Amino acid sequence: MIEARSLPVTLFQQNCTFLWCDKTRKAAVVDPGGDLDRIRAAIDRLNLTVERILLTHGHIDHVGAAAPLAAALGAPIEGPQQEDGFLIEDDYLARQCEMFGLPAVAGFSPARWLADGDSVRIGDETLQVIHTPGHTPGHVVYFHTDTKLALVGDVLFAGSVGRTDFPRGDYPTLIRSIRERLFPLGDDVRFIPGHGPMSTFGEERANNPYVGDGRV
Repeated sequence: MIEARSLPVTLFQQNCTFLWCDKTRKAAVVDPGGDLDRIRAAIDRLNLTVERILLTHGHIDHVGAAAPLAAALGAPIEGPQQEDGFLIEDDYLARQCEMFGLPAVAGFSPARWLADGDSVRIGDETLQVIHTPGHTPGHVVYFHTDTKLALVGDVLFAGSVGRTDFPRGDYPTLIRSIRERLFPLGDDVRFIPGHGPMSTFGEERANNPYVGDGRV
């Protein structure tokens, strides 16, 4: 089975999530946005062997510590989908850091871009990759079928949805991603968002004012 633990990092309180196979304790770190020392301390405390670093999308609060963590652990960065490439280039990352008063972060390229339908191994477990554009064009979600757990980044939140006022964001596309790619996975799917508490797709279908079934 797969287990998950989230650590809010940076001034944005972004959920950096540790996913691991309980049999092997091999792990992935999803969206290490910053606070590198705290992330490494959590890895040691959980006694994990990190196989890879996974990114849902390219915004600074999700990728800020990805490159230094990869270098420190000798683990490859995988994701997001290639259309988010412009977000992790030197110039764009520098502008994001300057805008939010964050330490400078150098651009990088993942070892593997991910596409819809790809899969990612963590120990003996497999995650399904789902391309969910809208918040960013290359946003992806990671879904573990057996435990019905999804890591949805900034697509969907408890009671809200992701912003679309950033470059190449698109609100109708975001809503389609949620309704056509995520909700069909099942009402009983639990999800870890990029910020804030966990919820289920069923709860959001019933009550989310932006994307619930009551919306036209």
